[in-house]
Amino acid sequence: MASKKKNLTPQQQQYQHLQQKHELKRPVLKNCVKAFFVGGLFCLVGQAVSYFYIYFFNFTEKTAGNPTVATMVFFSMLLTGFGIYDRIGQFGGAGSAVPVTGFGNAVISASIEHRTEGFVLGVGGNMFKLAGSVILFGVFSAFIVALIKTLLGLWGVL
Repeated sequence: MASKKKNLTPQQQQYQHLQQKHELKRPVLKNCVKAFFVGGLFCLVGQAVSYFYIYFFNFTEKTAGNPTVATMVFFSMLLTGFGIYDRIGQFGGAGSAVPVTGFGNAVISASIEHRTEGFVLGVGGNMFKLAGSVILFGVFSAFIVALIKTLLGLWGVL
């Protein structure tokens, strides 16, 4: 940092000092607390949905996971469509990017952005902009882990 300051003219150094003086300090602790509670709220809702499937549809704790994930993705897509998820994201920051709901938001927001281009090229073509890479690398990673587990099982390690 000191070497960069040596290369600046006195006017540029004065400007940097003025900029640092007027720069707003970020409330890091406040943002962390908000993200913690927003992420926790999403997790609480997910747990409630899971219990809903267990008690009303006779799922087990193991089998309630898949419908819970699908329901949470649907909720996040619905909230994104109504513009509510964006406000939650502005308030909660990283807490709104809890993997499942953040994934749903990413999928639907890209398609909403391009809806004027039509359903096929706009919505359908842009829906998997971000989600496509997540799905690709998720499936590839699952394949590699399954392959390793199978090989270790054949060798009697597992």
